[in-house]
Amino acid sequence: MSFKFLEVDLLITLFCLIAPNDWVYSDPPNSEDTTLPHYVCYRTETPLHIDGKLEESVWSKTKWTEDFSDIQGDQMPKPHLRTRAKMLWDDHFLYIGAELEEPHVWATFTERESIIFHENNFEIFIDPDGDTHQYYELEINVLGTVWDLMLVKPYRDGGPAISAWDIRGLKTGVHIEGTINNPGDKDRGWSVEIALPWEVLKECAPEKRAPLPGEQWRVNFSRVEWQLEHNEKVYVKKIDPKSQKPYPEYNWVWSPTGRINMHMPEMWGYVQFSQHMAGSAADSFLFPEDEKVKQVLRQLYYHQRAYFKENGHHFSSLQQIGTDRISIEGLDFKPEIMVTDHLYEISHRGFSPGVTWHIRQDGLIWATHTATDGKSK
Repeated sequence: MSFKFLEVDLLITLFCLIAPNDWVYSDPPNSEDTTLPHYVCYRTETPLHIDGKLEESVWSKTKWTEDFSDIQGDQMPKPHLRTRAKMLWDDHFLYIGAELEEPHVWATFTERESIIFHENNFEIFIDPDGDTHQYYELEINVLGTVWDLMLVKPYRDGGPAISAWDIRGLKTGVHIEGTINNPGDKDRGWSVEIALPWEVLKECAPEKRAPLPGEQWRVNFSRVEWQLEHNEKVYVKKIDPKSQKPYPEYNWVWSPTGRINMHMPEMWGYVQFSQHMAGSAADSFLFPEDEKVKQVLRQLYYHQRAYFKENGHHFSSLQQIGTDRISIEGLDFKPEIMVTDHLYEISHRGFSPGVTWHIRQDGLIWATHTATDGKSK
């Protein structure tokens, strides 16, 4: 066995140990509301100096995202510390800046590929083509320690995570307003600035290239925040007296997933890339109508998971699940369902002429195109 395959096998075993159960077996989101956040990403004329300070004038012309909320949605308390992010792009990089309010700046991990979410961190998730497979995750702490990995598919669909994958040419900068690991004072927080090269991100992108103006990628951001206590010298995680274990971490995100599970790419926000320089124009966000079809196919995917768990096989018609609540506004809802002993494929025509969308048992969504002469292309 090669060392590379051995590393992947060990990583899969590791994630079985460290990942919460619903990272592997994910239920549907709490709500069927498909209103997800969106962001128009404008261009920068000159490359940014990546130092974490967000001081370039182009950043001041760039809007913040909404303040992060709890990963489970509005039914949970509003985060007590503010987190928000910004985005820019040019021909070479996707730039991300984030600001994290934090009275106790703390981190200890210094080795790359550490399991950084075991401490406070900031995380980026990117699915270039929106099919929920082959997406990127990047985590960084206040020491600038990075964990970058690619997910072949979500953990619920079998993963795996490839930690050996690296973002070559990645640039990161962290700026601290306070002092790190010093319980003797109160800090204001920290900011992070990241440049992600298209040369690497294009690996899983449509047509293996950087985005074109008007195109959209699926993106999310997460902040992991642990409850801390301290003596005069050191921070430690606060212990729950009932369980004698650390209290669960807070998970604050840009686009809530409805579960304590970031690996639900269908619930991430939309980022639309603009041809305009930041501050020079204001583009409208255009929600693609075919996203309605993809979202409904995703609902059927969740129904198939539940049905298989209960019955040991997949349903082949909507009558078997007894639901008439699923529909697509503006389209006659008639999905085609093909089932074998262990596999299935569900398809439905899209709003775009000649486009049919498909989903299968591991959650992959893709489109086929039929020309006006009836031939697939």
